[in-house]
Amino acid sequence: MAFTDDIPWDQPATMIDLEGRAPIIGTIRDCALHYGLYKPHARDNARVLLTKPIHREGRQTRTWLLDPSEIAELADRLARETN
Repeated sequence: MAFTDDIPWDQPATMIDLEGRAPIIGTIRDCALHYGLYKPHARDNARVLLTKPIHREGRQTRTWLLDPSEIAELADRLARETN
């Protein structure tokens, strides 16, 4: 089980792009859904800013930011749960 499995779909979040495109302000579900629609280059530059930090194994502090691999875990979870 990935640590992203503990993030509820209705948690508010913001998807940002390192290239400066307009952010997506919504829920974790919205961010995961949009991430699945992105082209590979846009996926590499996407980050999700959380409203509630999460704990990562091996780190002393919680984090407010999800990287592309973690957003991909959410997108995969969304696909599994909707099929």
